Amino acid sequence: MHRIFNSLCTALNERDGDTHDHCSRVVALAQELGRHIELDSNELALLSLGAGLHDIGKIGIPDRVLHKPGRFAEDELETMRRHPLIGERIVRAIADQRADRLAEIVRHHHEDLDGTGYPDGLRGTAIPLFARIVSLTDNYDAMAAPRPYHPGRTHHEIIDLMSGPDAEKFDPDLLHAFRHVIEHSPMRAA
Repeated sequence: MHRIFNSLCTALNERDGDTHDHCSRVVALAQELGRHIELDSNELALLSLGAGLHDIGKIGIPDRVLHKPGRFAEDELETMRRHPLIGERIVRAIADQRADRLAEIVRHHHEDLDGTGYPDGLRGTAIPLFARIVSLTDNYDAMAAPRPYHPGRTHHEIIDLMSGPDAEKFDPDLLHAFRHVIEHSPMRAA
């Protein structure tokens, strides 16, 4: 599995180095949170693979959308929202016993606890735990890193956003644990 994982990460890096770097940071954050909530070594390994592959579906997104320097038009947003489904198909093609669980993480990393996410509008614990962890850490890093449509936000700005109006998107227990972990993390935004 690790050779396949490394091959897919190399392909993602060749396609879009920024997405590859983002996935690497999400792996680090997810691992910190996973250790804090006392996942065992097998669970941490699965979480790490899922976090590393969560955006692999962006390989199938056209450059005009993937590299657009501003906000998406509605049709572009729909195109970008296909990346979890593309990623799921890529991961399910891996001949490994963990492929189905990894594919669930990839497919559901944009689901929101309140049911407003995509692609399936899952809510609450219907969203797999590892997908909820990746969602939380993915959001933190996405807000911390500068993007063409917004500057990188400070740690306090991110925590205020995640704990304010957006709090209903995240598992409250995981958000509480993450807030503790991120305060002492080398991955903490400035």
